[in-house]
Amino acid sequence: MNITREKKIERVEELRQKFEEFPTFYLLDFNKLTVAQASDLRRRLKERNFSFQVIKNRLALRALKSDYFDHLKDYFRGPTAVAFAADDPVGLAKILKEYAKETKLLRFKAGILEGLYLEADRFEEIANLGSREELLAKLGYLMAYPLIKFYQTWQAPLVTFGQLLSQLKSKK
Repeated sequence: MNITREKKIERVEELRQKFEEFPTFYLLDFNKLTVAQASDLRRRLKERNFSFQVIKNRLALRALKSDYFDHLKDYFRGPTAVAFAADDPVGLAKILKEYAKETKLLRFKAGILEGLYLEADRFEEIANLGSREELLAKLGYLMAYPLIKFYQTWQAPLVTFGQLLSQLKSKK
């Protein structure tokens, strides 16, 4: 089915808006993914407010920002899908990695992570990171740890002195 020129222009504009709106997106090869599997993946992603679209390579190349074009133009060959994330790129990467492991059909090509180019071999590192909440908890712990240790060190002579007094009292 051929689409009209107006539809193509409209589709390019939609893609351009998506590429600008979402700071993170991953390009995927979905070569042998069935319709049912693609629908299942879309459902999983939609539960977490991510989106997944199969795109035409030529239209996507027209819609890409010039900043990304040089890095990504070679990856728009063969069947290409784009997964978009507004605020949790690690969560999206985890879902895609899990689904790729289950079906053995998805393959990460490249992507843009918070505005920075991401090669295929780095995708695994992103997917293995902790969630945003886990990373914030670790950061909070690391920031509080020196203060906790300082407090314990400051309090140690008083505790030791109290223990000595208690031992003297029990001996007498």
